[in-house]
Amino acid sequence: DYLTTQYNHMYKQVKKSLTLHFLLQIMGLLNVLAGALIFYKLLMLFTNSESPVVVVLSGSMEPGVHRGDIMVLVNHDGKFDVGEIVVYKIPGRDIPIVHRIVKAYDEVT
Repeated sequence: DYLTTQYNHMYKQVKKSLTLHFLLQIMGLLNVLAGALIFYKLLMLFTNSESPVVVVLSGSMEPGVHRGDIMVLVNHDGKFDVGEIVVYKIPGRDIPIVHRIVKAYDEVT
């Protein structure tokens, strides 16, 4: 009877400890996810871009930018020059297009 009581007491303590450990792990995971979301939203604010981070999907930008590279985008108003990298979105497509300007044409008025 004494052993059964001790066993039940230890079982309850271990169960309580495991439950607490599990809850702490969940809280830690939620904390990391919330931090990542806050960082992403702040990056959107500071870069003035709805997609501040993109991954290069093709090798068309090599040798300067390789497939799989991560680019941080900054949206600015102004003139673009040959050699700069631009990102644009085509209506109906979810993935933004990343290209380097290779030639500029004068605007015809």
